[in-house]
Amino acid sequence: MKSLGKFPDPFIAEIAGQPDALRRAAAGLAGHLEGLDELRTRRPGALAFAGMGSSYDACYPAVTALARTGVAATMVDTAELLHFRLPTLGPRDDLILVSQSGESAETIGVAHALRDRGDAPRIVAVTNEPTSSLAALADHTFRTSAGEETGPSTMTFAAALVVLGAIALAVDGRRADEVLARLTLEAEVGAVAIDDLLARETLPEDLVTWHGGRATTVILARGGARAAAEMGALTLKEAVGLPVESLQAGQFRHGPLELAGPHLAAMVIATEPETVELDLAMADELRSLGTAVWTITGGVEAAGATDIGPIDRLLAPAASVVPAQLLAWRLAVLAGREPGTYVHAAKVTTRE
Repeated sequence: MKSLGKFPDPFIAEIAGQPDALRRAAAGLAGHLEGLDELRTRRPGALAFAGMGSSYDACYPAVTALARTGVAATMVDTAELLHFRLPTLGPRDDLILVSQSGESAETIGVAHALRDRGDAPRIVAVTNEPTSSLAALADHTFRTSAGEETGPSTMTFAAALVVLGAIALAVDGRRADEVLARLTLEAEVGAVAIDDLLARETLPEDLVTWHGGRATTVILARGGARAAAEMGALTLKEAVGLPVESLQAGQFRHGPLELAGPHLAAMVIATEPETVELDLAMADELRSLGTAVWTITGGVEAAGATDIGPIDRLLAPAASVVPAQLLAWRLAVLAGREPGTYVHAAKVTTRE
């Protein structure tokens, strides 16, 4: 994106700001070493992660990583938790509440309801705003240090991945100094990968050509990579008004495969080692059915794929979502929209 000079709009500037957001989030962990060490001693009950929108999406890698180590972590959107599932949480549990603003109505509602009940779980806040209402209600607050952001979540999503990854490693028993060292290194790897993508001058136009204005668009992924799929779909909805569906790749075979054909554009994020062969086979099958396919891999060579390189799976979605972000930005420009601005939604949702 260097040819864009000083950046023509805030949205592309925030997309380009993600490498530094990763670095800031990792550096900021140095101020949370005590909190990370406390999380090594888990309460004996449930461990739940909750958020809305991008804050919910960012939980996928951490929850998936914990599952691989035998920790039965769950994730739930805070609206469902607030209205239907609060009785599942008690004083023996840990709840990780994620809100970039720290003021989202559902998230604050959950924290207040648990505090008012008097037998709250340990509440851990992950937020970009350490003086927010959520931080005031939490037992521990981890700041993402994403910086100011006005458009669809880009820097805040990337930074949240770092902090949630640190929490997952701490819960898994890693010492705080080990967590800091690992994520400082991996954040730099992710930052370089994003910079490499942004340096591909034709990438936005190539993505527009691939999409071709097709009537239906899906983004498919598995495991922690679902964070990028969900976030990519959300960004395209917010920035362009494009109705994009994000699906778990295996679920796509159970009915939605009927969408395949020349009117479908499918982005397949094949970055999870356990399922990369399945995902690449899905991409090949979709191509054989006439679908326009864009494949993203993580250190695996595949014909026509955009390879983000080998990145820690806790942070890989920060890079694998970039093609969807660039597509959203370029389509918004071509449609005459002001990129990154909201027509009906808002950056902070204060109504449930």
